[in-house]
Amino acid sequence: MSNTKQLPLDALHKELGGRMVPFAGYDMPVQYAAGVMAEHLHCRAHAGLFDVSHMGQVRLVPKGGAEATALAFEALMPAAVLGLPEGRQRYGLFTNDTGGILDDLMFANRGHDLFVVVNAACKTADLALMQAGLSDTTEVIAITDRCLLALQGPEAEAALARLVPQVADMRFMDVIEADHPEFGSLWISRSGYTGEDGFEMSVSDAGAEGFARALLAMEEVLPIGLGARDSLRLEAGLCLYGHDIDETTSPVEAGLAWSIQKARRAGGDRAGGFPGADRILSELANGAARARVALRPEGRAPMREGTVLLAQGAEVGQVTSGGFGPSVGAPVAMGYVPAPLADPGTELAGRVRGKDLPVTITTFPFHPHSFKR
Repeated sequence: MSNTKQLPLDALHKELGGRMVPFAGYDMPVQYAAGVMAEHLHCRAHAGLFDVSHMGQVRLVPKGGAEATALAFEALMPAAVLGLPEGRQRYGLFTNDTGGILDDLMFANRGHDLFVVVNAACKTADLALMQAGLSDTTEVIAITDRCLLALQGPEAEAALARLVPQVADMRFMDVIEADHPEFGSLWISRSGYTGEDGFEMSVSDAGAEGFARALLAMEEVLPIGLGARDSLRLEAGLCLYGHDIDETTSPVEAGLAWSIQKARRAGGDRAGGFPGADRILSELANGAARARVALRPEGRAPMREGTVLLAQGAEVGQVTSGGFGPSVGAPVAMGYVPAPLADPGTELAGRVRGKDLPVTITTFPFHPHSFKR
């Protein structure tokens, strides 16, 4: 007997020809009839609909003032929460006492609450972390009756605007709440995990199927599975938790220092005060011993997760994500190497099936981002 949970839209995925696989405790569609390559390229050219309802959705509702909630939330991560304008979203990282990453997340200031989205495999631990750290100031509410869908690609705005016209006025990382007469309350952010323009949309379980069908009925929208979701995010140079970042990886090593605002850094108004601050602030000042790098293997053979990286025959690092980039037309990968070897243009080797094949460090992203600024 399988212990995996089913998504609320499980029947729709199967109707659409989705091939279901276990992922993060859920049966998830890895691909549909078109296949991973076609889905990937369709999303880059038009628009793709993803079901990411396995992820965790949480509301943080202040018991008193919003400032107390913001400061308590800041005590869990290096990101600045206080001062985030209403109607805006930000990327953040929960960190541990040694400066490692417990999870990466999105949080949005909706005025009456903070809406938080966390990774599926971490959501139970994240919820416990927030309840422990915020319960004095905040009601921590796990949302269990809403789906999370993502519409991504250059034609995503045109498609979604047919149902919710006001999304055309949104810019990257804006958030809105919109009431639809058929689908109910829609919580929408202009964000995503593909490098393309697009939206992430929380919709009630009751309204989700009709909403998804309305989008899929549009010529430019194709259902997209986990396979293409992974290749799209890899080309965009975006981290996958548990692979490219984890409890041993610091934000600075991972190249995510941009997510630590000035107020939380040394000399800032609210410097430090988050788990692992000593290590993270030290690495911000002095650099980290290793770095996440973009890798371009020569030839057509992908260098997948676990591939050993070598310099002059000595092991120096490892690939954390890798595969074929359909938009790039070549293999792409990322991994960690010592900081002195992290400069673009550095030539290394990757050991693939017993052979040491050339690979060159380059720059992220492999495919340009298309966010609407």
